[in-house]
Amino acid sequence: MSLDPSTVGESAAVITSCLWTVSSLFFTSAGKRIGSLSVNAYRTVMAVGFLVIAHLILLGTILPAANGAQWFWMGLSGVVGLAIGDGGLFAAYVTIGPRRSVLVMALAPIFASLGAYLMLGEVVPELGIVWIAVTLAGVVVVILEEEEGTGEAPVSKRLKRYGILFALVGAIGQGIGLVLSKKGIDLVQGATLNPLSATLMRLIWGAVSVWVVLLLARRLPELQQAIKHKEGISHTAAGAFIGPFLGVTLSMVAVTYSQAGIAQTLMSLMPVLIIPTLWIRYRQRTSWRGILGAGIAVIGVAILFLV
Repeated sequence: MSLDPSTVGESAAVITSCLWTVSSLFFTSAGKRIGSLSVNAYRTVMAVGFLVIAHLILLGTILPAANGAQWFWMGLSGVVGLAIGDGGLFAAYVTIGPRRSVLVMALAPIFASLGAYLMLGEVVPELGIVWIAVTLAGVVVVILEEEEGTGEAPVSKRLKRYGILFALVGAIGQGIGLVLSKKGIDLVQGATLNPLSATLMRLIWGAVSVWVVLLLARRLPELQQAIKHKEGISHTAAGAFIGPFLGVTLSMVAVTYSQAGIAQTLMSLMPVLIIPTLWIRYRQRTSWRGILGAGIAVIGVAILFLV
């Protein structure tokens, strides 16, 4: 019995959300110890290392055998999605906190669908659009829940505007970056680019971009100090293995076998999945409103599999 390719892609997208949820806990812990800029810099380098080893073992080469056009589009995806997109998200975390940031990031599927329509000609079925909206509605309900102990400090209107702008940059970067990945993957004549190769190409350029910016900004002393913090670096390594290595690889599987807008929607479930994760890890409970939002999102996901 063979699996429908779209089912494979959508399943990979949901698993990606799970992996990114877990990695977010490691990155949050690491960021508190060595700073978000250092985490972003070292996680990309570590992920590239993991991917090179996996690529050598599984595919027999250190670097992918790809043409110039593929390197261009996957590289552009890495710069837009990993350097600019993640950079915006990290800046938003610092400015307005994770709850507000992830709310704005829930817009990423909309930008992915728009980008896929303009660049790839993908048209999401009308029913699919409805259930994308249902899924996002569930995510928004969860994010807007006023939970005690969120740890968010009040922010001024000025900072909130900047923070929302940063998060919007993150949402646009992640959504468009995913579409650029799909364009690069689909350039192979008669076949698709291996998801592991696609991930490695994307992360190489993402890492180069992050490090060039940090070096030009003269942040090398901060990076040198961070590498000495064993616990911060170990948490960064764990997050890099789970998120940028496993998670981003599966996100490439998702975008290979399913439409970009739907894949991005299913990969935007982290705010919902964080509820049981925090309960298991920290025994942090949520209210009926949070559970209702999670239920709405799950229904939306279930219907997306049937569209």
